[in-house]
Amino acid sequence: MADTFNYRIDHHGSLVRPPALLAARADGDAEALRAVEQDAVADAVAYQRKLRCTVVTDGDFPRADFRGAVLDAVSGFRRAPGETADGFARWTAHALPKAERPLASAWAARLREMTVIAPKVTLPSPAYLAATTFDPDLAGSGGPASARELGEALAEIVRAEVAALVAAGVRLIQLVNPLLAGHVAVEPRSPGPLPFADALAVDAAAVLLDERPEGVRIGLAPGWRAPDAVDRARVDQMYAAIPVDRWVLPFDQGTAAELDLVRALPEDRDACLGVVDATRAALEDIDTVMTRIDAAGEVKDLEDMAVAPSRGFADRADRPLLTAQEQHRKLVLVETIARYCWGNEF
Repeated sequence: MADTFNYRIDHHGSLVRPPALLAARADGDAEALRAVEQDAVADAVAYQRKLRCTVVTDGDFPRADFRGAVLDAVSGFRRAPGETADGFARWTAHALPKAERPLASAWAARLREMTVIAPKVTLPSPAYLAATTFDPDLAGSGGPASARELGEALAEIVRAEVAALVAAGVRLIQLVNPLLAGHVAVEPRSPGPLPFADALAVDAAAVLLDERPEGVRIGLAPGWRAPDAVDRARVDQMYAAIPVDRWVLPFDQGTAAELDLVRALPEDRDACLGVVDATRAALEDIDTVMTRIDAAGEVKDLEDMAVAPSRGFADRADRPLLTAQEQHRKLVLVETIARYCWGNEF
């Protein structure tokens, strides 16, 4: 794809929050928090620019976790006791959701004012939210009748936001569904309330735009770890069902399953490879990473690839996976790997 080079050095969006931002969020003063968020995002943009990233995000700084772009702006959800299986605060859908305000376009507009580097917006996928917030016990008391119904309502909201972002000039948008990789395993995970086919249909509906201008890239991250082994038929089904331009794939463990996910990718799709482990402080050996990328290059044109960390560094604001210093070293390593692959072509 001709303009992949514009987004060679990517990242998932969530960055380690500065202490002042965490303190302001804990204090609960909404007006003071907004001011701290604005300053923190401006600093994050300058930080990403110095790292020579080819995209910038708001770091998820205005949100408590990566789902907040939707949960903070949409009615119909309430906080429930406990956590989800993947460690996030549990929310349940007590009614069909309705958007109360734009999800992410306000912050995207601010990013465009701060830098000429392309802003990237990351959103939780509607299928992921539906699968993790549907409560069958509420179905008879005003809640959604099924996870599919909930997912379709969320897909309509996300699709409208994606269209608004594209119309506003955002050219790189990523949906995140950490559950999909488990569905394409040889021994797939339990589908829970949203079966695999329904999850694909819901996420596909979120990216079916009436018009997509030249240069727009919509991506999807199907999980932060590849399964032990992948079912090729299910992988093909996933890629065929969801018409995104870029698949953001885990590629930091050196497993056969990671390479199989790249091998199955249709020729007309980009691959963004998560080449460094965002959960481990130790830096990867560059020669080892390049050997893995060379193997990917044998099954997919290197010109249709980008590199990134394997996941966000702080998908949950109060529980970063690495320190700010460790995050910095990982991002510098991603930039170095990109230059090993493509020289200075970005």
